Amino acid sequence: MIDHNYIYNLLEEGKKSTKKDIKMVLDKARKKKGLSHEDIAILLQAEDKKDLEEIFKIAGEIKNSIYGNRIVIFAPLYLSSYCVNKCKYCGYNLDNDFHRRKLSRQEIKEEVMILESMGHKRLALEAGEDPVNCDIDYILDSIDAVYETYNENGNIRRVNINIAATTVENYRKLKEAGIGTYILFQETYHKPSYENMHLKGPKANYDYHLTAFNRAMEAGIDDVGGGVLFGLYDYKFEVLALMLHNEYLEKEYGVGFHTISVPRIKKAEGMDLNEFPYMVKDDEFKKIVAIIRLAVPFTGIILSTRESHEMRKEVIEYGVSQISAGSCTGVGGYKEYEKLEEKPQFELSDSRKPFEVIKELIDNGHVPSYCTACYRMGRTGDRFMELAKSGEIQNVCYPNALMTLQEYAMDYGDEEFKTSVENMIDKQIINIKREDIRKLVLNNLDRIRKGERDLYL
Repeated sequence: MIDHNYIYNLLEEGKKSTKKDIKMVLDKARKKKGLSHEDIAILLQAEDKKDLEEIFKIAGEIKNSIYGNRIVIFAPLYLSSYCVNKCKYCGYNLDNDFHRRKLSRQEIKEEVMILESMGHKRLALEAGEDPVNCDIDYILDSIDAVYETYNENGNIRRVNINIAATTVENYRKLKEAGIGTYILFQETYHKPSYENMHLKGPKANYDYHLTAFNRAMEAGIDDVGGGVLFGLYDYKFEVLALMLHNEYLEKEYGVGFHTISVPRIKKAEGMDLNEFPYMVKDDEFKKIVAIIRLAVPFTGIILSTRESHEMRKEVIEYGVSQISAGSCTGVGGYKEYEKLEEKPQFELSDSRKPFEVIKELIDNGHVPSYCTACYRMGRTGDRFMELAKSGEIQNVCYPNALMTLQEYAMDYGDEEFKTSVENMIDKQIINIKREDIRKLVLNNLDRIRKGERDLYL
């Protein structure tokens, strides 16, 4: 799946590329057909400022042509800080001495109520790996607790899961529990670096971790999200490896990554950033996002609050389609006025509340979306990709984004915000080309204003 020598050779050949080669690749990228491994290597080796500006420009054009100005909003919910792995970069490292805890069912419901009061409808559940303190039954019970928790404005409509690699049987249980996307980061595809970073525990098994999506798809989970932790090894190698992994899944199972996450390593308990020589600079990070967008134009790109407000604002224009908002990376961290004893998994850079994030997105011409309709309508896996590649997804996702924004404004906005949303919707509704769908959305918007909720196509 990940041929190291093949990647090394691609990158060496990419160094020989000319201006003409780069132009040919960018012309090809504009067609939204994806890029070959050789094409990606050429762009990864591009350093000229004008070439990079063109990469950013085309990535933005492709993102807008597929996703429009929608930005999906979600939040993480950390369930447990127990972990049996010894990973050099992680605050949950088993050698770190701090008060560990896991949320009880009641505490999960309290956290969810707070997240719902912020307007969230989509969560990503996170947990350390511990077969005793955080087994699959605990995860399943946590999912159930999330789904059954309601506040006066509704409930969480979709739960995505980011937990350790597990068995086919356990993935079947997650599927039956109604998860959305199963997310797992390889951390680094470079095997020597992987083995150096993961010193003890189940996660130290590179091959078992790498083949987790095989088992997930065998179990019927067709929406999977990949990623690496940029900074553990050369980012150029990692991007190519991500693309190889995506291509492998497409060939074996008919569909690749639904989403790709692009976290950069951040300071965490018990680690020193100076010990990581492959830290990714800001300009390199922008390049990573843009090239992934060019290489896999229909795959969602997720950006967390690890990145600063300024960086998030910029790379949204280069390809990011999903962002977290109002995140807390500590177990029990959303509970109001609670003084946490345990450490967060890593430090955040964007601590704004969801309302502030959403307001800025609107001010910048983006449509924040809390839509979860595709999961509930069975538009997942290859069915989603078929709709995306045909362009028909714009007749679903964009209308649903407007309806969830209207709902958010009615339930959480003040009069000024409601007026701002109404003005945006008035301007955006004309972008729905099909008259029948536009009329349906206008009718649904009116129903939402009168008190109905969770209307979608």
